[in-house]
Amino acid sequence: MSWRERLVPARMERVGLVVPALGLRPMLVEVARCAVVELDLPQEPGTGPEELEKAAAAAVTSGPLVGLVGWMPAQEVPALAAALAPVGAAVVRLDRPRWAQPPTLLGSSGGSGISRTLVDTYGTVPYADLDPSRAAGVAYVLMFGMMFGDVGHGAVLFALGLLLRTGRIRRAARLRRAWLFVSAAGLTSMVFGALYGEAFGPTGLVPTLWLDPLAEPVRLMTAGLVLGALLLAGAYAIGTVNRVREGGWGLALYAQSGVAGSLLFLAVGLLVWGLTTGMDPLVAAGVVTALCALVLVFVGLYTEAGRGASGMLQAVIELMDTVVRLGSNLVSFARLAAFGLTHAALLMVVWQATTALWEPGWRAVAAAAVFVVGNVLTFALEALVAGIQALRLEYYELFSRVFQSAGRAFQPWAPVLDAPSSISSSAPGGTADADAPDER
Repeated sequence: MSWRERLVPARMERVGLVVPALGLRPMLVEVARCAVVELDLPQEPGTGPEELEKAAAAAVTSGPLVGLVGWMPAQEVPALAAALAPVGAAVVRLDRPRWAQPPTLLGSSGGSGISRTLVDTYGTVPYADLDPSRAAGVAYVLMFGMMFGDVGHGAVLFALGLLLRTGRIRRAARLRRAWLFVSAAGLTSMVFGALYGEAFGPTGLVPTLWLDPLAEPVRLMTAGLVLGALLLAGAYAIGTVNRVREGGWGLALYAQSGVAGSLLFLAVGLLVWGLTTGMDPLVAAGVVTALCALVLVFVGLYTEAGRGASGMLQAVIELMDTVVRLGSNLVSFARLAAFGLTHAALLMVVWQATTALWEPGWRAVAAAAVFVVGNVLTFALEALVAGIQALRLEYYELFSRVFQSAGRAFQPWAPVLDAPSSISSSAPGGTADADAPDER
């Protein structure tokens, strides 16, 4: 599979399943065993054997033939056709209705494990969109690492990830597939910890390669905003591609998460850059870009709101909201620095208490206990906070630009039968994506 194919859902075909009337039940049995077709049925399908009779009742009769329609992965059409041939059935490729959105199948096209879950928990990727699961996973661990920056704590998290991989902890067996995600979060935390000079706090075990968070909070805050701007730029880029794939350049040009929104974001960047460096050409370019972007956004909002005074008023209000929301979204990334500072401050308190108690004798034991307990509590608290805050930034600031609507997960028709399938077990039916939520 090429890298381009991995970025998008599996290509779906609209198909008709046709068979002489006497062969309807054998055909349905084979279709159920293959589990690669999502049938259009009048009611939500179940998993029991009685589903065969319900599907047979929903079949359309035309002369001596009966048939059903549905969706299936294009790559599975030849295998299904070969499986149905012995019972006298055929698979007919149909034109896709313009109003119909095919179901989404991401079994092997996107990331796996928690990266896949990150996206699926937000909503099913629309069929026309790119799958951002891998990018979402990278963005998450970067944001987590910046807020949880400590070499010692990151090493513990990395070790926990490797321990999950072994499966030795029975109670955590369900979390085994998250081992790579946890280990990656630990590695990024170790990298930022080395940059901050933090290893179980300001212990001096590692040198400060970049900055001390408590000594240079403004610089750290600026770095958080810069990282946030880069992540937002990536979200706007993916969102623009998605709008083009969904409705062409006509939709993408005026969309807040398309070209218009991207230009407005670029204008903010040019203005901030020009004003902070005193470069007037950048300021002028930012003003011109902002005006063009605002016109495009307004046209799109006015078109959606409808004509007349009420539509004009609604478009103006939503335009102001768009500008304010963009600024607030960017400022939200300041929390990357804020919670990084909190982590460093808590460990500073623990370290100062440890050094204040450290003396030969029983006080040394008390100091060691304070150090261990303080680090354990800080680890648990900050891991939870950083995890939640990174998820919040992912969903509200990034995904809101990547997605404009929700898709529908591919759900193959597969009632429980006793006999094995004649199609290989690698068929996509029953993948984890079939259980993904349909609504955002």
